[in-house]
Amino acid sequence: MPTIYSARWILPIISPPIEWGAVAIDGSQIVSVGSRAEIAMRWPDARVEDFGEAAILPGLINTHSHLELTAMRGFLEAEEHDFFAWLKKLTIARMAMTDEDLFVSATCGAIEAARAGITCVGDSSSFATQSMKALQQVGVRGIVYQESFGPDPKLARENFEKLLEQVRSMWSLETNLVRAGVSPHAPYTVSAPQLELISELAVDEKIPLMMHAAESEAENMFMLKGEGPFAEGLRKRGLEWRVPGVSTIQHLDRLGVMSTRPLLTHCINVDDEDLNLMRKKGASVAHCPKSNAKLRHGRAPFAKFLSHGLNVGLGSDSVASNNTCDILEEARFATLVARLPFPDPLPKGEGKAGAQTISAGEALFAATLGGARALGLDSQIGALAIGMSADLAVIDLRGAHQQPSTLPEDVIIFSSSGRDVIYTMVAGKEVYRAGHVNAVAEADVIQRLRMIRQKLDNVTRTA
Repeated sequence: MPTIYSARWILPIISPPIEWGAVAIDGSQIVSVGSRAEIAMRWPDARVEDFGEAAILPGLINTHSHLELTAMRGFLEAEEHDFFAWLKKLTIARMAMTDEDLFVSATCGAIEAARAGITCVGDSSSFATQSMKALQQVGVRGIVYQESFGPDPKLARENFEKLLEQVRSMWSLETNLVRAGVSPHAPYTVSAPQLELISELAVDEKIPLMMHAAESEAENMFMLKGEGPFAEGLRKRGLEWRVPGVSTIQHLDRLGVMSTRPLLTHCINVDDEDLNLMRKKGASVAHCPKSNAKLRHGRAPFAKFLSHGLNVGLGSDSVASNNTCDILEEARFATLVARLPFPDPLPKGEGKAGAQTISAGEALFAATLGGARALGLDSQIGALAIGMSADLAVIDLRGAHQQPSTLPEDVIIFSSSGRDVIYTMVAGKEVYRAGHVNAVAEADVIQRLRMIRQKLDNVTRTA
């Protein structure tokens, strides 16, 4: 016998909203979606959970996070004007964290996600086994991408072997909810031979691949001319670097990365040629507008991603560069920023057209099914439909800040945030309800996180 979950609005995403609707769930799967009256008639003896003036929608999907960095929320504010100082301080702090520190930090990030109605994350991690354990602890679904670094081509094989050993450890931890992926970090931190080796692994073993790409003007200078701070940093270290003389996307295509159907994060400095290549190769985008803005990297062309037929999901990036893991807030910011005109004249090489209107419905799609497609999980999650996994979020619509209520998509995107989420379910299991995450003692995790932060403050103060 299924359980029936009903509310003022049901948003299946793949079909129009249903007023006074319901979702029937049996075990971990959705068995029916429709009007409350129809579903109640079909199962008159089923238990009914009525959320009243609320919206039930597929669980939100965060396509790009760094949960292990949760302890660094607000930690790098003084370095925001200098991305390289920001990276250096972050790296020093992360290397000072023990396995237990990383697990606690990632667990707190997973708690924040569950509270905000996020049921699945694409998490990039330097210590991926700890992030996998954290997601499993809280009950959130995800793909955890083990990061790989190494700009020295002479060490490509050694770095690849280290990654392979890490991935094998991750495979032993995989469950139905949490999978392993790989992430060559960025084109300025991973050599060409290493990118080729990782791409071959991803294709041969069918491993999901994520990579930061086309994120900053400094990266653009590095790729096209071999100039700027990234190039200077490699020269100071005596490392060989052959200037590709092409965009990041074309560079990745030459090295086989695009053959993996990658998830590319940021994609700020892309033109029509790049976007056409991405569509042809089946690449997807993790769009992180708040992080892009906070670090002064620029604005990715959200509307052009969609007009070129790309799969686009929304990402929070780390709370070190965003401060919150809230995909509803990300969706609103993405929608509003996309409506602003780009500078005239456009920055050289940007090749982006003027602003286009992004609707609330398009933003909500990116936050749900778009994110599922970007992660390659759209056969399981991202929509409310028969046979899909019972991953859902319930948003309270009674707040004064949401009144008077209008179209449900508009209320959710323009008036609501993760703080309005009252219920989160993953694979039919309740993980969060009305202020309480079920699987962990939040107060204990938060206290431990504060102690970790004190340690990181001390480490970087003396570095």
